[in-house]
Amino acid sequence: MTMDAINGRHFLNDQITPRQQLEVPSMLRAAYSAVNHLAKSEPILSVESAKWNKGRLVQWAVDLGIEKLIQTGKWPFDYRWRYFERPTGKYLEVRMSHSAMTVSQTDDPTKQPRNVCFRENKRLNSQWLLPLRELEDEAHIDGLPHILLLHGHQELGFAHFAIPHPQHSLGYIHRTGNLMRLPHEVTSELPSVEETDEEATMSLKEDIERWRRDHGDR
Repeated sequence: MTMDAINGRHFLNDQITPRQQLEVPSMLRAAYSAVNHLAKSEPILSVESAKWNKGRLVQWAVDLGIEKLIQTGKWPFDYRWRYFERPTGKYLEVRMSHSAMTVSQTDDPTKQPRNVCFRENKRLNSQWLLPLRELEDEAHIDGLPHILLLHGHQELGFAHFAIPHPQHSLGYIHRTGNLMRLPHEVTSELPSVEETDEEATMSLKEDIERWRRDHGDR
């Protein structure tokens, strides 16, 4: 496998198909709607400090929505709750066949979320997806590739799946279009891809399986 043969879009769609991505918009709309209803109906949430921390409610509602997608079988994945780098709390990690997904609110989908330790460590697992042959000798698999689900913060204006670039300031190796604008039906599971993209993705998945056997599935 050569690193410049890896297609980030193809790998992402291999891990979560366009049809499975269609579950995201309705889940997010329901989560945001529930938070807005709760904020209006509970007087304690009308205090100014609560308004400025509405994002916490959104985070919990989206986590619950993702749990339900998995528990009902709409997403054929597993999930677990993991401690942050400093054990001040836990975050939701969705386990796909050869990658791990976390969720982040952000006000700018073109930039990676703030560089907290656990997210920085995860994005480094994407270094071997870089289309730069000169890094081939340095890049190696040291964990599952990281996929982000990004969505709007106070208002739900966008949602994207993205593979973070290992250099924080450079954005993403691949980012989907705005999921909130997806059509209600998808005619095919995967976009047309070159044979080399398919072969590279399969080779990458084999490398990940070898890493799992050697190190255990973290």
